[in-house]
Amino acid sequence: MIKKMLQFIEQSPVCFFAVENAKKRLAEEGFTELPASEWTLKQGGRYYITRNGSSLIAFKLPETSPRGFIISAAHTDSPCLRIRDNAELEGPYIRLETERYGGMINASWVDRPLSVAGRVLVRSGSGLESRLVDLRRDCALIPNVAVHMQKGINDGVKYDPSKELLALYCAKENKGSFRWEIAQAAGVREEDILSWDLYLYNNQPGTVWGPRQEFASSPRLDDLACVYACMEGFLNARETDRIPVLCLFDNEEIGSGTKQGAAADLLPRVLSMLSEALYLSPAQHVALLDNSFMLSCDNGHAKHPAHPELSDFNEAPILNGGVVVKHSPRYATDAVSSALFTEICRRGDIPVQHYSNRPDLPGGGTLGLIANLDTPVYTVDIGMAQLAMHSSFETMGSRDAETFAAAMKAAYEARPDFKGNEIIF
Repeated sequence: MIKKMLQFIEQSPVCFFAVENAKKRLAEEGFTELPASEWTLKQGGRYYITRNGSSLIAFKLPETSPRGFIISAAHTDSPCLRIRDNAELEGPYIRLETERYGGMINASWVDRPLSVAGRVLVRSGSGLESRLVDLRRDCALIPNVAVHMQKGINDGVKYDPSKELLALYCAKENKGSFRWEIAQAAGVREEDILSWDLYLYNNQPGTVWGPRQEFASSPRLDDLACVYACMEGFLNARETDRIPVLCLFDNEEIGSGTKQGAAADLLPRVLSMLSEALYLSPAQHVALLDNSFMLSCDNGHAKHPAHPELSDFNEAPILNGGVVVKHSPRYATDAVSSALFTEICRRGDIPVQHYSNRPDLPGGGTLGLIANLDTPVYTVDIGMAQLAMHSSFETMGSRDAETFAAAMKAAYEARPDFKGNEIIF
């Protein structure tokens, strides 16, 4: 499974391609895309809806009356360098002006061949059209300063994003090539390009390595590894009397506060419209939510081989150690959701480990915590253990992808009933 996951990641250089590849996979499994409103649903039907081309929610309807939702949520975006609309900067060479997107590790983007992908808005016969582009070749690089000219470079460097994270693109005499190249990739004339959402990405394919092939390294493991594993668990789970929902949100790395982020109305609107299409009353919809469970899926920090002191004493996961349950006041996990997920995994003989940040090194919030504001259901934060999170090339355990997909399948097949102080399976 790990090789298929790495292939999915390689084919998904930015969020728009991740959603496009998810759509293709869903179409192969008989899913139908829904419009933004006026749904007609059938029992046993399979459906999905997208927003902005970078977020997606899919669901399957049971043949019987539903008793709740089982929801997973992962995110399609990763830290990277966004390319400005007027990208070319003239000097001794032509460089591309960029801006950091998300909390990236700056040094990991230096001295590494990069490519360009994203979407372009162009004029069409009927108005405007969005087209995906991917140059799919090494076409830019951010060069370091030589050690001879920067004597303290090995003592640590603070990169100036406005100067030292701009990408070398071409020779000065080839000025204007970037817009021309993007137009060629989009299949339009240069003058028909109106705007774009383009990003530099690490073009290096993922790899499985180690004497027993125990490790996997790739760009964008955070969080496309979870996107892929959630989708596999969602598609392979057998039907129950719950409505399985797969959520792929954009913009988690910058706070989720966009129309396509977890803080938007997308999930509550989809769940509400779903209930309306099933002719459920508002009270029945609330009853479904009260009997629902969400899995917020985003990778967690593994204990670092060189710096174990940065981890919590007792709750520090390792690669290939099983699904990580994440605990923090900044996460949505509580005793109920942790116990429920742990029991689901125990019954499926799926290994689980727990993560807590060192008390003086808190992490950020999560999709689950953000989505809970408008979708108040029991939620557990889980993920796969990884090293070098937010690097342009990250590392995880090769066996963890299959383990995580199995956990997602087990969760989707679970039938928890929340009865006061009890959870009945």
